[in-house]
Amino acid sequence: MPTIDGVVNSLPHPLRRLVVKHSEFIKFAIVGGTTFVVDTVVYFILAFTILEPKPTIARVISGGVAVVLSYVLNREWAFKNRGGRERSHEAALFFIISGIGVLLAAGPLWLGNNVFNMRENIHGLELAIVDFMLGMIIGNLIGMGFRFWALRRFAFPDEQPRGGEGGSTDVHPNSDELSDEELGHA
Repeated sequence: MPTIDGVVNSLPHPLRRLVVKHSEFIKFAIVGGTTFVVDTVVYFILAFTILEPKPTIARVISGGVAVVLSYVLNREWAFKNRGGRERSHEAALFFIISGIGVLLAAGPLWLGNNVFNMRENIHGLELAIVDFMLGMIIGNLIGMGFRFWALRRFAFPDEQPRGGEGGSTDVHPNSDELSDEELGHA
């Protein structure tokens, strides 16, 4: 089974350089995709069962579950080369930032239900599609943009090279790897 490093190293040089340069964002997006699936499944289970009349509450709960998973994956993988804060301070900032992100993500759904009263006018599959678009697509895009900016700026501010030269995660990188990794990303 190929490792992520093996897959990246097998890419053509210009693409590999681009992937390495933007690896932090790519990892953040993969974490986001994973937590998006968890968030969506939890939301629809809650919104169409015990919290049917309260979709915004279901959205906040599903977002909270996704935030916990997101912290673990971001801390241990996407932003593993960053730090600069004690773990408890970093976790507090992460959860505050992510809490704001969850509220931002719930905003479009709240507007649709409480300002435009869409639950009075649409039902069934049409309602599920509108809920998905407002809560999971538009809301998550707003929340994701805010979280990526705020996490890099406040929770994980300092890039800390680990391993060998040039920020490499390899203790002894070869010359091709070093030239890519000197960009500051492993």
